[in-house]
Amino acid sequence: MSSANCQQPSSDSDCDSDPDQSHTESHHGNRHRHTDFSNSIFKSYFEHTTNQSQSSNSPPTPHDLSKIQSFLNSSSSGALSCLICLERIKPSDPTWSCTSLCYAVFHLLCIQSWARQASDLSAYRAATRLPISPDRAAETSTWNCPKCRSVYAKSQIPKTYFCFCGNVENPPNDNPWILPHSCGEVCDRPLKNSCGHYCLLLCHPGPCPSCPKLVKAKCFCGKIEDVRRCGLKLFSCNNFCDKLLDCGIHKCKERCHDGDCPPCQARGFYGCYCGRKKEERKCCERGFQCENPCERLLGCGKHVCERGCHSGECGLCPLQGKRTCPCGKNVYEGIACDVAVPLCGGTCDKILSCGLHRCHERCHRGGCIETCRLVVTKSCRCGGLKKEVPCYQDLTCERKCQRMRDCGRHACKRRCCDGDCPPCGEICGRRLPCKNHKCPAPCHRGACAPCPLMVTISCACGETHFEVPCGIEMNQKPPKCRKLCGIPPLCRHGSDSKPHRCHYGACPPCQLLCEEEYPCGHTCKLRCHGPRPPPNPEFTLKPKKKKPNHQSECTPGTSCPPCPELVWRSCVGQHLGAERMMFCSNRALFSCDNLCGNPLPCGNHYCTKTCHALKSQSQKSLAQRSGEPCEECHLPCEKERKPTCPHPCPLSCHPGECPPCKVLVKRACHCGSMVHVFECIYYNSLSEKEQMTVRSCGGSCHRKLPNCTHLCPETCHPGQCPSSDKCSKKVTVRCQCQTLKKEWLCQDVQAAYQKAGRDPQDVSKNHFGIGLLPCNSDCKSKVKVVDQELHLRKSKDFEEKEPDTEKNTSKRRKRRERVQETKQISKLQNMLPP
Repeated sequence: MSSANCQQPSSDSDCDSDPDQSHTESHHGNRHRHTDFSNSIFKSYFEHTTNQSQSSNSPPTPHDLSKIQSFLNSSSSGALSCLICLERIKPSDPTWSCTSLCYAVFHLLCIQSWARQASDLSAYRAATRLPISPDRAAETSTWNCPKCRSVYAKSQIPKTYFCFCGNVENPPNDNPWILPHSCGEVCDRPLKNSCGHYCLLLCHPGPCPSCPKLVKAKCFCGKIEDVRRCGLKLFSCNNFCDKLLDCGIHKCKERCHDGDCPPCQARGFYGCYCGRKKEERKCCERGFQCENPCERLLGCGKHVCERGCHSGECGLCPLQGKRTCPCGKNVYEGIACDVAVPLCGGTCDKILSCGLHRCHERCHRGGCIETCRLVVTKSCRCGGLKKEVPCYQDLTCERKCQRMRDCGRHACKRRCCDGDCPPCGEICGRRLPCKNHKCPAPCHRGACAPCPLMVTISCACGETHFEVPCGIEMNQKPPKCRKLCGIPPLCRHGSDSKPHRCHYGACPPCQLLCEEEYPCGHTCKLRCHGPRPPPNPEFTLKPKKKKPNHQSECTPGTSCPPCPELVWRSCVGQHLGAERMMFCSNRALFSCDNLCGNPLPCGNHYCTKTCHALKSQSQKSLAQRSGEPCEECHLPCEKERKPTCPHPCPLSCHPGECPPCKVLVKRACHCGSMVHVFECIYYNSLSEKEQMTVRSCGGSCHRKLPNCTHLCPETCHPGQCPSSDKCSKKVTVRCQCQTLKKEWLCQDVQAAYQKAGRDPQDVSKNHFGIGLLPCNSDCKSKVKVVDQELHLRKSKDFEEKEPDTEKNTSKRRKRRERVQETKQISKLQNMLPP
C-alpha cells in the first residue's frame, strides 16, 4: 500500500506539514483538520487534468485516477472483492483485471469459469441462428467482462496469473511493501493515443495516467506552437480558426477547434439549379432544388425534360434511337421520337411482382397487373398446412410453436413458426448473487451477470469512504477516519468542549462545570450533565429486528437538580413578620395564625378566615392554584343610588357603582287624558322643567273651562287653563221658543248670562244659549205648527219603535256596540294633531 502511495506525486505543502502542529491547531480550534494523504497524492493530478481536459480529446483523466484511488482505498481496508463469487480477494489469490473500461479485479478461477460459459453460450446461439458450422461458431465466439460488458475473444480467456502490468507471471505476495498483485516494477505499458511513450509509474491497477513527457505541439489551427505534456498536447489557442471553408469563399469564424471546420453558415440569396427561384439560404445549402419540373427543351427539339429541378445537362431524348414494343420482343429503328411504337400483338410474358409467374395478356402499354391471382398450392411456414390460395396471398396456420427458445425456460408460442424462433423477450428476474436485486437482462441460459452496482461504505462523517460490490457490504467494516467529529455538541458549552475523532456511537461526555442558570437566578455547581447528541448507530447493514418498545428520540442527559440555595419565604397569606427560611427549590406552603384580612370581591368588607392561599396569587406556582378562596359576601347592597331614587338596589353586596335603576314609573299628563311610563333612571335624571315637558301628551287640553261647556284650546299644560273667561268658540243662541237663532262668541254668551244675573256654570249644556234672544210676533204661530208636527212625529216614531221594543236585545250586543263606539272615538282622538 505504501509503495503504491509513494509512486503517485503529491504536493510539497501537504507532505512537509508538521503533524504535531496540525494536531495542536485542530485541538484548539476546528479551522485546521488532519491532512488527508490519500487526497494529496492525487491532488496535483486532479487539478492539472481538470484544467486541461476541456481542450483535449482524450477521455477524462480524473475519472481514470478515481478508479485507482478507489482500488487503493478498498485494498488497504481489505474490502477488495470478486464480483462473481462475492468473496474477498486475498493478497495470495490469483487474479485477473479488466483492461478495457472498468479495470475490475476478479478471481482467476471465477473469470475462467465465467468466460467459458459465456463463450459456449455465444457459440450455441451463433450455430442455431446463423448458417455456419459449430466449429466455426466456437472459433468466433466471444465473452464479456462481468462488470463493464466489454467484449473479449475466446482466445483471450486468461490462463495464468499476471501482475497488473502483465510483465511478471505469478507476482510475489510476501513483500509487505509492495501492493498486492503488483510486481513492484515500472509499469512500462504503452500510453494512450499511441504517443510512443510508456508509463513510468510502478505496476499499478487501473488505467495509466496521461503521458507526462514534454513535447513541442501546435494548436488545432496551427498558429501557435508551445511546449506541453504529451498526453495533453492537443490544445486550443482560443483564437479564431480562419481556415478557408469548403465553399472556397468564407473563412471559419469558430474558435480554434479540433477536427474539420463546420459547414459555412454565411447567408445570402442563391438560385436553384433551374434558375427559376431565388431564396435566402446558408452558404453550405446554396445548391438546392425547387418544386418546379425542369421543362427545358431536349436535344430533339420536340420534348421537354420531365425531371425535377436538377443540375447539369438534361441529356438526350429517351425516345430517339432503337425502340421496342412495350413487351420488348420487336425492335424498331428510324422511328421519330414523336411517333408512338406500335404493339406487336404477342403475349406480354413479363415477370409479375410475385417473381414466379408471367403476364398472360397481349402486348400492352403501361404496367402489368400488380397482384398475381393465379391459384397455386402453398405450404405454411411451419409446414403443417397445405392449401390452394392465390399467388399473392401468404398462407399461415394457427399452430403454435412448442420449441424452447434459446433461454431454455420458455416455449416459442409463435403462430406458424418456421423454426427460426426469436430470442426470448421475457425478463430473467432471477435473484442475483448479491441477494439485493434481480437480473434485469432478457431471459438467458447460464449464470446471470453479477450485480453491476457498487455500494459506498463510509465512516460516520462520510469523508473517508470506499466502494465495494453490491452484496458484500454486510460483512465489511467501516474505514478508520482521522478527521475530527463534526457532530456539534448540544450542551451549553458548545465549541469550548474538547474535540475528538470521527466515530460511531455516542460522543464522550463534556467535562466542564454546568453553570446553567436556574429560573430563580442561581447557577448549577455540578459537572456538565446537559443534553448530548444521539449516538450514531453502530455500523451494520444487516437487517435488525424491530424492538417492541420503540425508544423515544430525545437526547440523552438529565436536567439540573432542584436549586439547593436557602432563601426566606413568606406564608400563603403574604403577612409581614411571618417569613421562614427554606431551600429555594422547596415550594411547600405554610399558613400563619393571623386572619386573612384581604378585601372581599365586593370591595366593601374584609375576609375573616385564617391565613390561606389566595386564588388571585395562584399564578406563581402550581401548589397555589388550589388555594382556598376568601369567603363570599351575601349582605344586601346598601349603597345610595345615583341619581337618588326611592328604589333599593336589587343586587347583593358588590364592588363599584350600582347598576342604573330600570323600575318603570307611571306619570299622568297635565290634562289627565293619558298616562306616561318612564324608567326611573331616566325620569329622575331630568330637571323639574324637563319633567313637566316630558309629561305633556302633546295634544289639546282635555279639561273644561270653568264658565262654559267648551274644552281648553291650549296644548296640554300644567296649572290652571289660561283665559277661562275669554272663550272664543261660537255658540248658537236661540229664543225661548227656539224659533230664532244666531251665532255668538262664547265670551259674549257668558257676559249676557252674567248681565241677566245668572251664573253660566248653572246652565246645563243642552240649554246653554237658549232664551237669550227675544221672541217676535212670528214666534207663536210657528210654535203651534211646530207643536202639531212634533206631536205627529212623536206618534209615528212611537208606532215604528213599538215592534222594536218587543224584541229582546241581549245585553252582550249592547255592550259590544258601546265598545265599538269607544274604539271609534279613540281612533279619532289619535288622528287629531297634538
